[in-house]
Amino acid sequence: MKFAQRILAVNPSMTLAIDATARELKARGEDVIGFGAGEPDFDTPDHIKQAAIEALNKNDTHYTPVGGTPALKNAIIHKLKSEQGLEYSQDQILVSCGAKHTFYNLAQVLWEPGDEVIIPAPYWVSFPEMVGLSGAKAVIVPGLEPNDFKMTPDQLRSAITPKTRAVLINSPSNPTGSAYTRSELEALAECALKHRLLILSDEIYDKIVFDGFEHVSIASISKEVQDNCVVINGASKGYAMTGWRIGYMAGNADIIKQATKFQGQSTSNPCSISQAATIAALMGPQEPVRRMVEEFQRRRDFIVQGLSNIPGVTCYKPVGAFYAFPNFSALYGKSWSGGKIQGSLDFADFLLKEAKIALVPGIAFGADENARMSFAASVETIQKGVDRIAKAVHSLTD
Repeated sequence: MKFAQRILAVNPSMTLAIDATARELKARGEDVIGFGAGEPDFDTPDHIKQAAIEALNKNDTHYTPVGGTPALKNAIIHKLKSEQGLEYSQDQILVSCGAKHTFYNLAQVLWEPGDEVIIPAPYWVSFPEMVGLSGAKAVIVPGLEPNDFKMTPDQLRSAITPKTRAVLINSPSNPTGSAYTRSELEALAECALKHRLLILSDEIYDKIVFDGFEHVSIASISKEVQDNCVVINGASKGYAMTGWRIGYMAGNADIIKQATKFQGQSTSNPCSISQAATIAALMGPQEPVRRMVEEFQRRRDFIVQGLSNIPGVTCYKPVGAFYAFPNFSALYGKSWSGGKIQGSLDFADFLLKEAKIALVPGIAFGADENARMSFAASVETIQKGVDRIAKAVHSLTD
């Protein structure tokens, strides 16, 4: 069978593959602890599920407008205005089948061969792949751990060429849990505007922040920045609605028009029932979100402390999302019965085979010194997992 070159150039999602492997091993009866899942382990709040039931009972089970129902667009407009002070109209909103779908739509309508898009590393695994599927080139800028994995304005300036079309900001970040402050975003926005770059702001983890950290949308810095920015968000992470598949973008009306046209020839509208549920999520009580975030913060403290107590392991303390991104590189070069550990792939293989621990190698995110561990798991599971990692690390030989 002959396949198109564009799909042959795409790498499978390592995060999904690791999670699938862990589930398969568990189904076979093996006591595997999976830290690979990129979704909350909480139930979708009851009032959101009830809104879906009511939509079913009203037979809201047919096609909706391609870009989302007017009622959901209004709820998104309300959310962006009340939380970030951003004003949008309905022709500036597009609802899609998850934030991943949203970014893919943007890539397909904005870029083509010869274009470049700046992506800070560590990055979510699908960003470079989706840029590549558009024919454009992903230009990776390494965010250094001493700077909390964040890209600096000098790094951004150095990466810009005459071919650069856009820069991506993911705050809070998957996989690091790092997030930019207002002053840091102002400096990046100034640079982007000077060089006429479109800013893409992925804010899917905006509600999951810790220690009083204030999430700031880069679009809220000024009207000029907002006009040169597309905000990407969705219901998946903040409301434990990953399976409902609702994401959205807010931005320039011309971009929204083209992305809506593209979506109309691919997926058409997102699920009508999920749209009704998302209205309830955005407009209803937010207390379930606060309780979830409080529990994530407790787990964050627990996993970071536990990992940091393991000799040779360091761990940045995330300010958002639900991932730890420990640095295991001091253990590289050590040996076990399966061979020598040369990088994060080897380390992940070692832990899966020796400790029945599934985590995602940092190389998948452009950071081979690290690994991503989701703390969307109970404290008891985290404790058991950290203990296994500590025991396995202790067994390594020089």
